[in-house]
Amino acid sequence: MCGIVGYVGHQQAYPILIKGLSRLEYRGYDSAGVALINQDGLLQIYKTKGKVKDLENQVKDKDVSGCIGIAHTRWATHGEPSDINSHPHFSENHRLALIHNGIIENYQALKTELIRKGYHFQSQTDTEVVIQLIQYMMDSRDASFDDAVPMALNHVIGAYALAIIDKTQPDKLIAARKGSPLIIGVGEGEFFIGSDATPIIEYTKKVVYLGEEQIAYIQLGHELRITDLTKIEYTPEVRELDMSLSEIEKGGFPHFMLKEIFEQPRTLRASMQGRLHPELGTVKLSGIIDNRDRLLQAKRFIICACGTSWHAGLIGKYLIEELTRIPVEVEYASEFRYRRPAIFPTDVVIALSQSGETADTLAAINLAKEAGAFLFGICNVVGSSIARATDTGCYTHIGPEIGVASTKAFTAQVTTLFLFALSLAEQLGTVTDEHRARLVNELQIIPDKIAAILEHDKEIADMAKTFTYARNFLYLGRGYNYPIALEGALKLKEISYIHAEGYPAAEMKHGPIALIDEEMPVVVIATRRGNYDKILSNIQEVKARKGRIISIVTEGDTDVKALSDWHLEIPDTEDCFEPILSIIPLQLLAYHIAIAKGRDVDQPRNLAKSVTVE
Repeated sequence: MCGIVGYVGHQQAYPILIKGLSRLEYRGYDSAGVALINQDGLLQIYKTKGKVKDLENQVKDKDVSGCIGIAHTRWATHGEPSDINSHPHFSENHRLALIHNGIIENYQALKTELIRKGYHFQSQTDTEVVIQLIQYMMDSRDASFDDAVPMALNHVIGAYALAIIDKTQPDKLIAARKGSPLIIGVGEGEFFIGSDATPIIEYTKKVVYLGEEQIAYIQLGHELRITDLTKIEYTPEVRELDMSLSEIEKGGFPHFMLKEIFEQPRTLRASMQGRLHPELGTVKLSGIIDNRDRLLQAKRFIICACGTSWHAGLIGKYLIEELTRIPVEVEYASEFRYRRPAIFPTDVVIALSQSGETADTLAAINLAKEAGAFLFGICNVVGSSIARATDTGCYTHIGPEIGVASTKAFTAQVTTLFLFALSLAEQLGTVTDEHRARLVNELQIIPDKIAAILEHDKEIADMAKTFTYARNFLYLGRGYNYPIALEGALKLKEISYIHAEGYPAAEMKHGPIALIDEEMPVVVIATRRGNYDKILSNIQEVKARKGRIISIVTEGDTDVKALSDWHLEIPDTEDCFEPILSIIPLQLLAYHIAIAKGRDVDQPRNLAKSVTVE
């Protein structure tokens, strides 16, 4: 969740830190803060409730000099958003400052013991326990800064990405991680740290991904040193970032969300590149080819995901079962990890995550690993925790997704799941050559069909103004479009704060129909493929209760249009590809309704992008 950025080098740290915070703000934005050590050895900490711009306003006339510093943008867990609960937190003796992403599960027990020993706490956060514990190790055991950090962390239970500075050592920064991501950028005589690559990419493309339960000792004039909690040394593996600065800028769009909606023709081509071979009518995935025997022996697939990725997983279930005839279960990772699921060595667990850092999904795959299942990861971020924890997998290759409400990641996950299903079906022989070639050829032109839908953006924007009054929406779909009803409803409530629910259209009469009246907009995904006649009947049921119909229809449709108050067209396609097209107008509808209501679509309230805590 929270965003971490740090710097030690020859430049002034503050401009680098504040720019980094702005780029990380999608990870949390209810408070922000910065700690700097100036040339006189003074530790200066500035922090405030609110967004990064509020922090900038606060420090306008303050001393922000210094070539080392750490900064943080928060998504609150323990303690409400406030100045005092904001990071950085400082030690009792004001020698140390620390920022933290994650949750310390045993903080209350540690806090009680530290209070008993005479330490005082300023905030309600779990984070402050860690910095006081580090000082306690220095005080009680005469430990050095370097030694006190692992000594303290060996007493901590939970997840963390940490950055710590010591005003008596103004050329050193210590970072540590367990369960939450942390990246170290290696420049020319300078180092950067970040929760992800976005605050680093402007300065260097050389990065080190800090491993699980590892500590990095970052000091000017010295080589980067990495150990684990037992002080075993590791050789840093420097990698090259596959990202450009333009990918994390708005590129002329008013919001990242709209930019990312419009990027989908390009990003889906990137997801398919090197994998889809229309000239041969085939799909080739190295993750399947290299693990062919293990995957062909699978008796069951279990897809674990959260939020939007869970909706993509539902579509993946339909795709895999239809094409391979192997049963698939789709699990909320947050539930899967806390029950006693029946997992067998013949199972394949597919982990879906945009960031590759989703805490619940990581815990779910670790549970599956213990049971002997084979792990296949689908994520977007190279070198992420899920990519490292799984046996094999696929990257979606869509570039950074900054908008908190996922758009291009969803369509890329669905596309990648299709590639997985068809590649496996080819190996199993469960799909004919003719059918496979038809699907491959159609998928190749899906990006062009998305581009055609995007041409109706202004029309959708005009329509959206009608619905600013609405307090509730209902979304209905059948077959492959049932998960799109769920995802369309999620997009609307995430960014407009209008209550919305998605249902299988046939289930409407088993309860939700009681909600329908002349004030209720009902979005019906009523494309020509699938159960068209059945969904026509469902629309009639809504109209009989004076519901207002917004329909997603196939180009050229007349029957559904005649029953609709508003309609949005999508090009015809194979039924298994309809979700990739039908979600596009629903993304735009949610975006424009939220804009019409004056919402902050890129940073909706109470949400953050990468959910690295429970």
